[in-house]
Amino acid sequence: MAAVAFDGVAPRRAVDPADVVDADYEVVRPGRPEPIPAVKVETAQASPRVGMDMLRKEKTEPERRAPARGGPLFWITGIGIALAAFWVSGGHALVRDSGLFSGPPAVQAAFSVTGVRSRFDVSGTKPVLLVDGEAANEGGEAGVLPPLEIRVAASDGRVTRYTLGTSGRILAAGERFAFSSRLDVPKNGVGTVSVTFAE
Repeated sequence: MAAVAFDGVAPRRAVDPADVVDADYEVVRPGRPEPIPAVKVETAQASPRVGMDMLRKEKTEPERRAPARGGPLFWITGIGIALAAFWVSGGHALVRDSGLFSGPPAVQAAFSVTGVRSRFDVSGTKPVLLVDGEAANEGGEAGVLPPLEIRVAASDGRVTRYTLGTSGRILAAGERFAFSSRLDVPKNGVGTVSVTFAE
């Protein structure tokens, strides 16, 4: 027999009662229950958050590390900067004046004046004072002979100074330089005559 459709709706198919199962049962016999593994639950106590603080990430405390020491490059740079500051602020003058980097003291020329004689020359129309002597280098090194200064003190105490140039002559160690000069005679007469090196 065929099913007939009424008004375009298909009729329901009949269900065989052998195909329908009401429920499935499983029989469990009483016995020893299996142990449930223990689970460790950690509870963290959080500080209560107020307002919008709850949106911020939790900050974990950073690991504490031992303070790092500067390496050789750090120390060389630091010492270099300190020395540069010392040098610029006047250390160069201190080092130069200390004599640390100078060699042994140089042997210098030692000049002296010896054999000074003075006399009057009245052979001309006007009397003249003649002054003769020698300058010697008694040091161990050659040097430039400085100018000579002749001082003529009159009888009344007045002093007249005359400079005798040496033209920058270089005297070797032990060498002598003879000099002679003609000077005017003071009106009050001559008291003393001395010869030294001009400063």
